[in-house]
Amino acid sequence: MTSSPRTTAPRSPVQQAALLVGLVFLLVAVLGFIPGITTDYGSMEFAEHHSEAKLLGVFQVSILHNLVHLLFGIAGLAMSRSVSGARAFLVGGGVVYLALWLYGLFIDHDSGANFVPVNTADNWLHFALGALMVLLGVVLTRRRARVSGR
Repeated sequence: MTSSPRTTAPRSPVQQAALLVGLVFLLVAVLGFIPGITTDYGSMEFAEHHSEAKLLGVFQVSILHNLVHLLFGIAGLAMSRSVSGARAFLVGGGVVYLALWLYGLFIDHDSGANFVPVNTADNWLHFALGALMVLLGVVLTRRRARVSGR
């Protein structure tokens, strides 16, 4: 008995984008826990503004911040398995990051409200990431929706 090779449908562009974004989140999560790549690693706190640890010496991180990246990475990988899931991850996740950008703009970075924690570099990275994720989710599914009549 011969077995035929297993064929799978190729990933759509939105699925590829969600997979890539998910992988980047996973990479950032891991890097956030590596001393040297994360400067002032010994000052890392679980979740508060006193954490002086900075990924690449620029982006303020904490254990919670790194765990959020890890969860977003896992979600991106899981949701990239379908077109609707990939779109939901990119658009929904992008909206979350845009909300985090606004949060970071309006809180006092030296107060307990900065529990994530974020700094100015994080804020603008969150804006760029959120906008890019929403854009990818919308643009990469626009043609498909038009073609299928949705």
